[in-house]
Amino acid sequence: MTPLPIAAPLTIAIDGPAAAGKGTLAKRLAAHYGLPYLDTGLLYRAVGRLADEQGVDLDDAEAAGAVARALDAGAIDEAALRGREAGELASRVAAHPPVRAALEAFQRAFAADPRGAVLDGRDIGTVICPGARVKIFVTASAEVRARRRTDELAAKGRTVEYERILAEVRERDARDAGRAAAPLKPAADARLLDTSELDIETAFRAACAIVDQAPH
Repeated sequence: MTPLPIAAPLTIAIDGPAAAGKGTLAKRLAAHYGLPYLDTGLLYRAVGRLADEQGVDLDDAEAAGAVARALDAGAIDEAALRGREAGELASRVAAHPPVRAALEAFQRAFAADPRGAVLDGRDIGTVICPGARVKIFVTASAEVRARRRTDELAAKGRTVEYERILAEVRERDARDAGRAAAPLKPAADARLLDTSELDIETAFRAACAIVDQAPH
């Protein structure tokens, strides 16, 4: 009798630029499929914030790498790292190979959970989990992402200019896509999910369809 094939762990790699909706989708997918979830961007935000607080030159790759190697992932305060400023700090330190090398081991260990896992970031499908069963690249136009960010900040009572946020979104996109270490780009076998015209429920259903259609 031929044994039934053993299904590979359901590892879902979600990548994409800032404010495309990948974090929200990743959390929903993790809850829906009963999988552990890791927002890898928090690791880089924590390194960026710590480096800034310690007066480290954010353009100094080795100094930033030292901060990353000393990071206690269990002590990360997620609430304190949500915000545009922390995102900008993360983007700057994430360009450095020593920082990425220090954090990659933690991410790969998380992804190795025998149950599977959901990870979102900017190099999950290309670097961290190139063998993931499901890879989704979540994107949206820069204008839509800037409007989302502007509305989010306005809802928190902050006065922001859409044009300034749009310029920052484009600058961060260029920095993330142009860096030498793990540039932001879709994996060759990733499914593209453009959320520009989608609400969260429609985007979630589309993401579930991608997962459900993936080979087991």
